[in-house]
Amino acid sequence: MTDNTEKDIKKKEKKEKETALPQLKPGLTVKVHQKIKEINAKGEEKERIQIFEGIILGIRKPKSQEGTFTVRKISHNVGVEKIFPIKSPNIAKIEILKKAKVSRAKLYYLRAYKKRLKEKKVS
Repeated sequence: MTDNTEKDIKKKEKKEKETALPQLKPGLTVKVHQKIKEINAKGEEKERIQIFEGIILGIRKPKSQEGTFTVRKISHNVGVEKIFPIKSPNIAKIEILKKAKVSRAKLYYLRAYKKRLKEKKVS
């Protein structure tokens, strides 16, 4: 009886590891693949994936169910920020592209910072 429960627990842990998102930190340049549902004029529902690429400014409540992370990018010389829930089923995957050297937990100063951060590619 205890063998079955231990196996079940190990299976659950393995599933959680597979579906777990990568370790997110401020300063990472990421691609967030977000599922978007659209309804056309006929009333048909279509699902597509939209990619948002930018740098992580900060993370709020990372271990909580309602945790979020903020991603910022510059598009046509305008800063665009999106806040994504960490545990959202609408996030298909998160790819880590680059890692910047930062010494802060929240990078809100990047909103007015014109220089670039020192980055190294992650493979």
